[in-house]
Amino acid sequence: MNLAGAIHEFARPRKLGQVLAAETGFKLFSNPDTVRAPDVAFIRSDRVPETPPAGFPAMAPDLAGEVLSPDDRPGEVLEKVGDWLNAGVRLVWVVDPTRALVRVYRADGTEALLAAGDALDGEAVLPGFACPVADVL
Repeated sequence: MNLAGAIHEFARPRKLGQVLAAETGFKLFSNPDTVRAPDVAFIRSDRVPETPPAGFPAMAPDLAGEVLSPDDRPGEVLEKVGDWLNAGVRLVWVVDPTRALVRVYRADGTEALLAAGDALDGEAVLPGFACPVADVL
């Protein structure tokens, strides 16, 4: 199962919020405008705009998930993670299928490295969500 599918399957029946897949951009900063589009995003239901905005919403999701491709450069990935966290994202998951691991970055500055035998935890962003890392690699 992919990451977006795992989150959607958990969040939808519980009405926890909205799951958005790749190509959904968020305007994180202005002057200069900075738009980022994670591979998967989650916005808690109490933060989902009532009316979909025209263009990119000027907000950060609660969770951003990035799935690395072989062409991704470490510095660029860390820049994205920094942008997400500085914009208010509470939890960032960077899935590395090549190395079979997930790096977890939190708004409080803590990080974790998860291997295939570990589980992703939704923490306070998606309470009760747990998914084996092996299922999203």
